[in-house]
Amino acid sequence: MKKILIIGTVAYDEIETTTGSSGKILGGAATYIGLGASLLNSKSSIISIVGGDFEHKNLKLLKLKGINTDSIEIVPKGKTFYWKGKYHKDWNKRDTLNTQLNVLADFNPAVSEENKKAEIIVLGNLHPEIQNTVLDQVNVSEKCIILDTMNFWMDNALAELMKVIKRVDIIIINDEEALQLSKKDTLFAAANKILSFGPKQIVIKKGEHGAMLFDESRFFTVPAFPVKKVIDPTGAGDTFAGGFAGYLSHLDKINFEAMKLAVVHGTVMASFCVEGFGTSVMESLEKETTNNRLKEFKNFTRY
Repeated sequence: MKKILIIGTVAYDEIETTTGSSGKILGGAATYIGLGASLLNSKSSIISIVGGDFEHKNLKLLKLKGINTDSIEIVPKGKTFYWKGKYHKDWNKRDTLNTQLNVLADFNPAVSEENKKAEIIVLGNLHPEIQNTVLDQVNVSEKCIILDTMNFWMDNALAELMKVIKRVDIIIINDEEALQLSKKDTLFAAANKILSFGPKQIVIKKGEHGAMLFDESRFFTVPAFPVKKVIDPTGAGDTFAGGFAGYLSHLDKINFEAMKLAVVHGTVMASFCVEGFGTSVMESLEKETTNNRLKEFKNFTRY
């Protein structure tokens, strides 16, 4: 089994939706990625930073899920990254009400010798400069590098982001971000343009409409799993990335055919995430439940 190294935020979120409010809960891109991968019994390690206010029970949860937390730096007198957001009736639209970088403002990740052995690296949503710092510390040519980013960095750190994109194997972004990054009008044209920047593959997430996988000559698409009631979409994209990487970690060879099933696994893992606030559903999810949903999904998409 390949080891997964995750770089991203471990944080506190506070979420408001039309269905209610979460209060202060566990969040962060790396948290969701790790939980998504753990559902596939993958071996992963997180590099992140938290403050002294970060509750021990949250670290214990990650450890119980088989996630190595040794590289999560704790700043005793600091405060953990915090984000508060409010979703509209249209789940694709949300407002950021409060962002507090706190200890994340001085985050300078160091990759240990043990973590350098990881075969798969997932760069969670962070400033591209930090992502590049991580890549500078590993032998990129020997790794499968997966990048997750967002439109904020396209608006505010595009030059640095382009440097990262040139160095990764797979980029995972949503449909709006793909159109913005490529400056194209269709997703097919956007995929071709982004592939010309350096990645070998691109996954374009389309929310309730599923996901698309491209390389320079092939294309694959899946619908979303039909979730009956969405409670909170926060972290769904990160959970997708975790499920995607988690599936690939079990394979001897990573190729386009393997990535098709990785997209399927990512889609199913993300469908659980949206059924509760934050990580609540992911925390108690059983392997049998995920396997049953994967079987359901197969039946939905078979023809």
